[in-house]
Amino acid sequence: MQYFHEEETLGKAYDARIMKRLLKYARPYTFMIIFAIFMLLLITGTELARPYIVKMAIDNHINAFDTPFVALDPEEAPPDSIEFQGLHLYREDWFTEEPPPGDRYQMVREANRYYFIEGFIPPGTRIEVIVENQIPIVTTDEQRFAAIRLEGDNLSMFRERDINAVIKLGLIFLAIITAGFVLNYAQVYLLNLTGQKIVYDIRQQLFEHMQKLSLAFFDGNPVGRLVTRVTNDTQTLNEMYTAVLVNLFRDLFMLLGIIIVMLQLNLRLALISFAVLPLILVVTAIFRIKAREAYRQVRVKLARINATFAENISGMRIIQIFKQENRKFEEFDYTNEDHYKASMRELRVFAIFRPSMELLYALGLSLILWFGGGDVLRGAIEFGVLYAFVNYMEQFFRPINDLTEKYNILQSAMASAERIFLIMDREPDIKDAENPKLVRPVKGRIEFKNVWFAYEEEEWVLRDINFKIEPGHTVALVGATGAGKSSIINLLSRFYDIQKGQILLDGVDIKEMPKDYLRSNIGLVLQDVFLFSGTIEDNIRLNNKEIDHNRIKDIARYVNAHTFIEKLPNQYNEEVMERGSTLSAGQRQLLAFARALAFDPAVLVLDEATANIDTETELLIQDALPRLMAGRTSIVVAHRLSTIQKADQIIVLHKGKIREMGNHQELLAKQGLYYNLYLLQYKEDFTESHGIASE
Repeated sequence: MQYFHEEETLGKAYDARIMKRLLKYARPYTFMIIFAIFMLLLITGTELARPYIVKMAIDNHINAFDTPFVALDPEEAPPDSIEFQGLHLYREDWFTEEPPPGDRYQMVREANRYYFIEGFIPPGTRIEVIVENQIPIVTTDEQRFAAIRLEGDNLSMFRERDINAVIKLGLIFLAIITAGFVLNYAQVYLLNLTGQKIVYDIRQQLFEHMQKLSLAFFDGNPVGRLVTRVTNDTQTLNEMYTAVLVNLFRDLFMLLGIIIVMLQLNLRLALISFAVLPLILVVTAIFRIKAREAYRQVRVKLARINATFAENISGMRIIQIFKQENRKFEEFDYTNEDHYKASMRELRVFAIFRPSMELLYALGLSLILWFGGGDVLRGAIEFGVLYAFVNYMEQFFRPINDLTEKYNILQSAMASAERIFLIMDREPDIKDAENPKLVRPVKGRIEFKNVWFAYEEEEWVLRDINFKIEPGHTVALVGATGAGKSSIINLLSRFYDIQKGQILLDGVDIKEMPKDYLRSNIGLVLQDVFLFSGTIEDNIRLNNKEIDHNRIKDIARYVNAHTFIEKLPNQYNEEVMERGSTLSAGQRQLLAFARALAFDPAVLVLDEATANIDTETELLIQDALPRLMAGRTSIVVAHRLSTIQKADQIIVLHKGKIREMGNHQELLAKQGLYYNLYLLQYKEDFTESHGIASE
């Protein structure tokens, strides 16, 4: 048996071999993924463009009032030049080529008042406005300029073109935001649709593969763990495909785009901004090591919580019967406490990393403000450039901050994928022959020839079993618990394979028959009946659409189940709760008989089918059994010897060997094991019928 432990599947945060296998599942959706990446490129462009547009609005228009004007000859002046005080003025940055020579004029601002001067004052120069003879004078440390105050229509005339440009940039900004929203919506929808399709394929393949595995696999792996593989682990892969695999391109596009734009805007300020990169790499490397160990511990503890919780829910009836609530609570509390401590250790790692990134972001921002702010004051760069750098620095750290979440998802995905592939790589123990043989029709002649079987190597459950069952005969298997009765049933349906000997059906080794064909000819009714969620009719039909409603009703009447079904509120459409909890054991058993009969098998196997039912239901079953067994090879496993007295042959098993064979009377006459078993169950009746005085 093979067990899967969490500790064994948390090796690497990134495994190229596993990633290669995961990418194979994405291959059918290559076009969708490429299109999603293309949209990410467009989205990145919209995000990078926004600070740049604001920078243009600030530097080219809002703060561009002090750009010098050139006085032009009236005949050469463009139509959109400004006419003021007999001058035709055109701002230098409005020219598409080198501005022509001419007198320079300039707008300056002091205390939120605008003045027009002849001349040029370099940006960043401190000015002061004084009034002499009612004329404003703009002064610097070295120069004096007679000025005209601009207000009202005059000011609007000078600023009209800038105002219109800012409005246009605002509309472009709005359009970019809208386009970014639409692209984001489309990209997220497409990406998640792709991820769900990929996970759907993985989940389908995993479930299909698990159905092919033998019962030995399920004996060695708890149900809760296998359910987690199909549900939680596949969902983790969905997060990896959507949040990491494709969005990683978004982070790369963003970082690369920011670096290019920053270098283009100002090389010196860009290099200063990148000074924190070595520190980021060091902190990230330390975090990766610490987070991996912390995450490993949390996953291990969480797996133990899930296993403990699933076990307690499954065994709640026993827990309450034996009043073990306090002990089980203490066990769960201990496991839960371990998980809590591991979670806190993980939290401390993240609590250090996040603020560390924020600290480095603040350090980078401080460097930009220190050096960039000084350059703005000196007039070396425009204020809009500084604004853009501040925005790009924030965008630069955003994907780095997201690294924590992406690293978690990637590590979880690697662990989940490894666990999933462990199951997928498990070869089915029970395989069909390369050239299978079919027996049509199956008559039901069964033969065990020198059969040896062990669930664990060399721990023999069956030893040299030999017997034959003729078509249409009924054979009973009796013996103490652990004698090997149920093992024979399991081997006949090929739920397990024998180590030695042969099992023949109509002269053909069952290993040479297709499993599906073999099992379709064997109707199995177990002591513990399993009913699926759905209706009564669904549980009898078991998705076989060829069985119509009328045939289901006929079958139910045949096995005496129709009477209780008719009394249900919705009759055959009555919903069955999980495991048939709303039905009695006897009712579930009658439905199991109906289910077996619906498929009209050549061989009918009853494994302790009347062990846990009431007397009334047993009478109904005893009445139906002759009709069920008529014309079929039947194998009955029973502790109640009264149910097998009419069997054609009774096989007595003891410690994995056949000790006695014969019919009821023959075995009683031998006064061996069967005689003793019968005597234990019916001592009083037996002694009276044989005239033996009881002690």
